[in-house]
Amino acid sequence: MSAVDSTQPTTKSDSRNPSSAVVLHNISKHFGRFVALRQVSANFQSGRLHVIVGENGAGKTTLLRVIAGLAQPTEGRVEVLGTDDLRAVTAKIGYMAHAPLLYDELDAAGNLRYYAGLYGRADDSAWQQAMKLTGLDPHSARRVGEYSQGMRQRLSLARAILHRPEILLLDEPFSNLDTDSAREIAQLLGRMRDSGNTLLVVTHQSGLLEGVADDVVRISAGRLVTPASRASTMELSKSEHSPAVQA
Repeated sequence: MSAVDSTQPTTKSDSRNPSSAVVLHNISKHFGRFVALRQVSANFQSGRLHVIVGENGAGKTTLLRVIAGLAQPTEGRVEVLGTDDLRAVTAKIGYMAHAPLLYDELDAAGNLRYYAGLYGRADDSAWQQAMKLTGLDPHSARRVGEYSQGMRQRLSLARAILHRPEILLLDEPFSNLDTDSAREIAQLLGRMRDSGNTLLVVTHQSGLLEGVADDVVRISAGRLVTPASRASTMELSKSEHSPAVQA
């Protein structure tokens, strides 16, 4: 588990290295006087499932948002798929926020058709396949406002994967899912990794990814620290039951 160097800029992280999916160069992010990220340098390799753990408020959500291009770093530089022009690779990134980002008045198909249109996917096969992969019925006319929290979580994941991105950034994908459903989603993430996708998963339930994750790293007080062992991460998942908060 050597995906992260939290103290020095990685020496393998320039755009000439085809194995680097996401590279962070001394990233800091300030919100007024609050420092959410502190000089984070890391190299997340392609085709791997990277799990990011840490206490509430550690900076995990902010880290994903910076990588997705939804938040600009105060200092430092982000490279995704060999470029620091994140607008050029937006269509190759799938982002699942902690909030579902769904329209309650629409059914699932209406939501996914809308998002598919934003990615230029006019055919129905993309969103239908995404729903099937996440265990939802593509033919259901039920409004999303009537969905359970677990069903909304599944649909949010379907929204993130419908355009078949190369990189998936997932913020608490197992939240509000029952145990069996969470295990099904964990297996789906493993299959996506096996198909060549790169996944960065923030979760307080890292035990679900035991045997699936390639790398498990911890973020603490805005800094990436040395990779955690799988054993200590499993203990962490048992002790953290409070909902994650956005950092």
